[in-house]
Amino acid sequence: MIQYALRCEEGHDFDSWFQSGAAFDQLKAAGHVSCAVCGSVAVDKAVMAPRVSVPAKVETGKALSTPATAQEKALADLRRHVESNADYVGPRFAEEARSMHLGSVPDRAIYGEANGAEARKLIEDGVPVAPLPFVPNRKTN
Repeated sequence: MIQYALRCEEGHDFDSWFQSGAAFDQLKAAGHVSCAVCGSVAVDKAVMAPRVSVPAKVETGKALSTPATAQEKALADLRRHVESNADYVGPRFAEEARSMHLGSVPDRAIYGEANGAEARKLIEDGVPVAPLPFVPNRKTN
């Protein structure tokens, strides 16, 4: 895949991804490349350094998920610890944390997701929460 910065005859700048440079040329010749702003098909590549998407290569032969540094290993260890010792409550995190804080349900270790407003409200209300330095795996039952 390759991303090109494009400009139409009216001077509108936009960008788009193409399977290859040849694919862009074929689509343009067929009139299938049009301005994202005005719809003009008089579109050319703008001056730019093209962004090319290539598969990542692992020089060491290790899987991409193998921690490469001490920090990555510590983060992976933390993630394993949280996931094996806490209940994943998903988007119900704020509700569950508040219920435990109020004594409505028994305390237990939980993790999940909360949006910024929910997290701020929990902190303002004195509910002990902390952000995790990773995105939780979405577990399904």
